[in-house]
Amino acid sequence: MVKLRLKRCGRKQRAVYRILAIDVRYRREGRDLSKVGFYDPITNQTFLNLSAILDFLKKGAQPTRTAHDISKKAGIFTE
Repeated sequence: MVKLRLKRCGRKQRAVYRILAIDVRYRREGRDLSKVGFYDPITNQTFLNLSAILDFLKKGAQPTRTAHDISKKAGIFTE
């Protein structure tokens, strides 16, 4: 099963997160299938590759709660 989830990057006290499509059997910092965006909580910047995210969702990928909330703010989900 594939999930859309966050991977922590950056340095101490300055976290930046990549949004990845990753197999659930891999750990958080493990090998990803595709990078579909990033999120910087300090500056509140978000970049999402909408076509890649929608493609993974059509194939059955499930977003985590945080990835869902970030995508919802970008307008992917209408709930």
